[in-house]
Amino acid sequence: MATFFLVIIYLAFISLGLPDSLLGVAWPVMQLEYGASLDTAGLLFMTIAGGTIISSLASGTVLKRFGTGNVTFVSCLMTAGALLGFTFAPSLVWLIICAIPLGLGAGSIDAGLNSYVATHYKAHHMSWLHCFWGVGATLGPIIMAPFISEQNAWRQGYLAIAGIQFALVVILFFTLPLWNRVARNTHVNISEVREDSKSAFDDEDTENVKPLRMSGVKLALTSFFFYCGVEATMGLWGSSFLVNVKELPVAVAAQWVSLYYAGITIGRFITGFITFKVSNRTLIRVGQITALAGAALLFLPLPSIFSLAGFIMIGLGLAPIFPCMLQETPARFGKKHSQTIMGYQIAVAYTGITLMPPLLGFIASHSTIAIFPFFIVIFAAAMLMGSERLNVLLKRKNHSKGKNTNSTVL
Repeated sequence: MATFFLVIIYLAFISLGLPDSLLGVAWPVMQLEYGASLDTAGLLFMTIAGGTIISSLASGTVLKRFGTGNVTFVSCLMTAGALLGFTFAPSLVWLIICAIPLGLGAGSIDAGLNSYVATHYKAHHMSWLHCFWGVGATLGPIIMAPFISEQNAWRQGYLAIAGIQFALVVILFFTLPLWNRVARNTHVNISEVREDSKSAFDDEDTENVKPLRMSGVKLALTSFFFYCGVEATMGLWGSSFLVNVKELPVAVAAQWVSLYYAGITIGRFITGFITFKVSNRTLIRVGQITALAGAALLFLPLPSIFSLAGFIMIGLGLAPIFPCMLQETPARFGKKHSQTIMGYQIAVAYTGITLMPPLLGFIASHSTIAIFPFFIVIFAAAMLMGSERLNVLLKRKNHSKGKNTNSTVL
């Protein structure tokens, strides 16, 4: 039953990725139909991201009250309805209105499923979960492309994605009783986790402590913020850097950026197998160092082919970081507050996605896109520093707990 239920969760994460890449692909056609300016897509993107941040912050309370199954079902219904709204939106105002439930639904699904898998399944499932998000993000443009290439029928493309989402809603409705049943029978025992990934907290330690005041939470949030700064900035501005600085043709630049995303998706699939032998914290560290090395290749005055290697290295380096950091949440901070902290992490992640790429774009518009590698190096270094400081803090706390336990025994 647990394996069958994992298939349902994977399908839910494919559906989470499907809408994420649609707007960018369809916008050139949508822009012409609505007579909108180019930067209107940014307004829609920020509206979706804003809804995601709000629902992620509230997810801890909502999940505890209604349960992961119910929240996932309702959230998926919201996203399906929002995509259907995009299909029939008569004006930009309606697109913005529909963007609100699309963001609210995405945030709740993201935080809820991540928390559920981190609590009830082992680390390799978290990596594969986010691999399936990549599958969804890749399938979105593939499904949309035939519609916009023939008669610019972007609305039919959104209708097709909405149909897939509604099919998932039906599946989630009939599997609602399974959520609690599977949860009772599948728990990750933190005591069985490798030594360097054991929890520094017991639930008793955090009984009366607010999650944001717990040691290390802010450092974890910092790592999530800069991780998403790297990931989103690479995706949004990588092609512009290759075209304007490295003087590559637009089609070639697009292919190189697609290889970056392929690195993330394939890397997460491979990471799922590596987690059987290597701890999450080691994978996070190796991934961050690999991403930083890839960013350095972009930064150095080397031939263009090294930029391709840099893009692929950054993608492969980023692959294990996000899912492994999420999987570490109960081990880092205890199970009691893991749902709430998971919501905070997702919210801060989307804040990084919302703020960091526009920041680079604003500065580049007043200078040059050649600053792109400089920003990637800074973001990657800040992510690594925050993560390593957190590891030192948790190691000290574990060491202190060990001393207290020994003195009690004596």
